[in-house]
Amino acid sequence: MTDLVIKQKDIIERILTLELVRVTERAAVAAARLRGRGDEKAADQAAVDAMRRELNRLPIDGTVVIGEGERDEAPMLFIGERVGTTTGPKVDIAVDPLEGTTLCAKDLPGSIAVMAMAPAGSLLNAPDVYMDKIAIGPGYAKGTIDLDMSPEENLLSLAKAKGVKPSEITALILERPRHQNLVDACRKVGASIRFITDGDVAGVIFTAQSELTGVDIYFGTGGAPEGVLAAGALRCVGGQMQGRLILDTEEKRERALKMGIKDPKKKYDMTELASGDVIVCATGVTTGPLLKGVKFGREIIETETVIYRSVTGTVRRIHGEHRQMDKFRLD
Repeated sequence: MTDLVIKQKDIIERILTLELVRVTERAAVAAARLRGRGDEKAADQAAVDAMRRELNRLPIDGTVVIGEGERDEAPMLFIGERVGTTTGPKVDIAVDPLEGTTLCAKDLPGSIAVMAMAPAGSLLNAPDVYMDKIAIGPGYAKGTIDLDMSPEENLLSLAKAKGVKPSEITALILERPRHQNLVDACRKVGASIRFITDGDVAGVIFTAQSELTGVDIYFGTGGAPEGVLAAGALRCVGGQMQGRLILDTEEKRERALKMGIKDPKKKYDMTELASGDVIVCATGVTTGPLLKGVKFGREIIETETVIYRSVTGTVRRIHGEHRQMDKFRLD
């Protein structure tokens, strides 16, 4: 039994270094071929197809717990889909093959291909719904932020914990009409706002690097899949995050109940969204603050990937040069 456990750990280690990188690289390259074409669905489908093919080559017994949607709505990488060769360890998989579909379609900065993997039962298994989120970086006392506090209270609490005036706090907010209350709260206390049009996985990660990004807090409503992926990444680099599923219809509550969510109003902390030994891997599609985008040369395709691992707190960046360009077209 001990030898088997060691063998499984060796397999996971290998997957986390190069195998997972190949998964997001393939998805990123496939989507990047459609940058600026204005077709979000085509770019997303290309990324989904490429990611699924590569996942099914991995020596894992994986289950997609956060995917492109539920089975009736997503033909590939749907929630509950089994991936891998089924000969390896049982793992949860969370995927967003193309985070920032609009960014890719318009060739704007910041779209990425991202996925997470953790031992079975570690990632929140939730329906494809919206989630209320709030996140800050490391170095603050537990309870500095809370979804049950008002936006003003969170901003003032963070400013006090940081030892600065509220006017020195910068909040990152997804630019949507539904977030007008957050905008008003920031204006009321004097905090700055940095808007993003898409891509809130990277947005949450920015809070963990506030000295570089200038972002102190992220909050707002976005996709639950992105929330789980972001929580996994933040666990690796440090910080605090909470999320609450928005189950505002009976149909959504029934779907959630079937997935084991008994309390539709539950507030999840970071470790409940993503527990255990979580690995998050992301490859740039278009160049942004987090990663460089795919670069197509005459003979070489270049990619940049970042890998986060919670159990070691390790962050690795991998610059890839792919000379077998035909393989990327045909696989």
